[in-house]
Amino acid sequence: MSADVLRAVREALAGSDGWLVGGAVRDRLLGNETPDLDLVVSGDPQAGARLLARATRGHAFALSEAFGAWRVVGAQGSWQVDISPLRGAAIEDDLLQRDFTVNALAEPLAGGALVDPSGGAGDLREGRLRMVSASAYAADPLRVLRLARLACELDLLPEPQTLTAARASAPALASVAPERIWAELRRIVRADRVLTGLELMERSGAADAVLPELEALRGISQTRYHHLDVHDHTLAVLSEVVALQTDDKHAADVLGRHASRTLALLAEPLADGLSRGDAMRLGALLHDAAKPLTRVELDNGRIGFPGHDRAGADLTITILRRLRTSTRLAEHVAALARQHLRLGFLVHRQPLDRRAVHRYLTACHPVEVDVTILSIADRLATRGRNAKTAIAAHLALAGDLLGEALAWRAGPRPEPLVRGDELAAELGLATGPRLGELLGELEEAAWAGEISTRDEAIAHARGLLER
Repeated sequence: MSADVLRAVREALAGSDGWLVGGAVRDRLLGNETPDLDLVVSGDPQAGARLLARATRGHAFALSEAFGAWRVVGAQGSWQVDISPLRGAAIEDDLLQRDFTVNALAEPLAGGALVDPSGGAGDLREGRLRMVSASAYAADPLRVLRLARLACELDLLPEPQTLTAARASAPALASVAPERIWAELRRIVRADRVLTGLELMERSGAADAVLPELEALRGISQTRYHHLDVHDHTLAVLSEVVALQTDDKHAADVLGRHASRTLALLAEPLADGLSRGDAMRLGALLHDAAKPLTRVELDNGRIGFPGHDRAGADLTITILRRLRTSTRLAEHVAALARQHLRLGFLVHRQPLDRRAVHRYLTACHPVEVDVTILSIADRLATRGRNAKTAIAAHLALAGDLLGEALAWRAGPRPEPLVRGDELAAELGLATGPRLGELLGELEEAAWAGEISTRDEAIAHARGLLER
């Protein structure tokens, strides 16, 4: 946390009984900074919030009418302080109503010893995640999902009784508001140990409650080119995506000269507090989500999943709408699911001409870079028949297309050689689908270097009409 913010809090609330509590104390013990503070006061939270807002030129507002909590937000949202009323007669009573011992910690604002009634500081030192009491999950079932989030963010290991109690309470996650579920799930997706978080979601029963589509992938066998079922393959793809984002050497080995520009793009913010790279992790999780719905056994005994890319895009929208994500995020991840097979199909159609490259870029836009990386991860996680040869061919083409995609995004889109109204007038066409098709063909021909002037564009379009 910012020392300046904490100093301002102590000055504004001097003379009142108040404590810094929860994650802010935990993070201080870990040596981590956080822009968000949680306070408990024995007096009126509203009065404390207004004092702090005046002292810092922040903005105070009620956070929960039911519980009397208030929030103060700093300029440009650079920090926030939540102030809640004391629950119980003493701070120890309040802390013993919290979720996990590592969060049941308090420091008096006026100074003094750490308040730790459940041994949370020791658990933190030992890397242990332990519930405060057996009733922790009943008080708020979201804590089942928070178990996975804290474990992967802080590298903690849940103790057995805590995990057993979570499994018993997991079905109650169905009663939790989707916005709260998404707030926890989003942080799991962002964590470097996201795979640990997902494993704990599965072991605790949280995955079955909030992402049943992921659990439905278990035991779904695939083609001979795969060595894993759909569930384990999905996690392997996610593992490859995370490795490309977090292991610079691996990224350089796989992406070559495009590594730095690609990683810079993936670090760009997208939506819902997630980067493009975070969204790709969601894409890895959901790219094959429709395989159980589309699986068929063919006459030759082989297995197929016809249309699972299109069905997967629709299913992705359904899942992310259920979680109340933004439309922008849902559409971005759905585009990854829809286009994730496209590069693989092109491997067998080489060498690619300029038109084929243009069709790839336009079909995949605006995820042309992202889906190329996802395709690489998908291929690296597919190690069945002829894997070594197939991976080499795939990576060679992906490297070429990645360079094209990065250049496509970075460079200005060229002005059309002829406008739609001009072309319609020249050819005597009405506005409609056919005119749109011709304009698309002219864009492709110009990008491929086949035409370069207005007259050539009109002549090319006229020739197409006469065929």
